[in-house]
Amino acid sequence: TMFFLVCFLILGVFIVTVVRGIAQWNKNNNSPRLTVNATVVTKRTNVTHHHHHHNDHGHITTSTTYYVTFQVESGDRMELSVSGHEYGMLVEGDNGKLSFQGTRYLGFERI
Repeated sequence: TMFFLVCFLILGVFIVTVVRGIAQWNKNNNSPRLTVNATVVTKRTNVTHHHHHHNDHGHITTSTTYYVTFQVESGDRMELSVSGHEYGMLVEGDNGKLSFQGTRYLGFERI
């Protein structure tokens, strides 16, 4: 019974994660595309390590997610996930036009 409980728990977490991802994707698609004046406030990365074992051989892979926090004219801040290229091009203190749709980063044009 413990085996089945753990299996159902793992399956439940997987289903909840997929449903949340689809809901966020749908919400972003139904949100308006906005372009506002903004300033790059801070940048951060999140590095995850994955351990893989296969036929008595193990290896580790890593993945990095890049985030940039923008402050808009009203003083509100939003943290958006960006590509590694965009992350490298943005500098704290940059001022420009931020384009986004919901939580989806679309671009930043310096002014």
